[in-house]
Amino acid sequence: MNSTFRLLVAAFVLTLVTTFALPALAQNTPKVDKRQKNQQQRINQGVQNGELTKREARHLEKHEAKLQAKETKAKSDGVVTPEERARLQKAENRNSRKIYRRKHNNNVRG
Repeated sequence: MNSTFRLLVAAFVLTLVTTFALPALAQNTPKVDKRQKNQQQRINQGVQNGELTKREARHLEKHEAKLQAKETKAKSDGVVTPEERARLQKAENRNSRKIYRRKHNNNVRG
């Protein structure tokens, strides 16, 4: 009975550790995720209202995919450092400028 109790306690502790500690290791990047969602909506809106051609949209989507890959790489070791966050933000800023420029370059879908 004593060994059964110890086994149950060990299983309970293991469950708590995996439930609460492991998700903290895979750090979230909510600001990055929010901006990516926003930029994706901007691209979709540009396609819908004709501000972006299909080629421009594909080009912008490719840059968004590269940013997603950078984010995944930054998260791969379980910690997103301030330097990695700064690099992600810089890439987001570049993508945002590209979206703006493509939407306002007088090329329209025809």
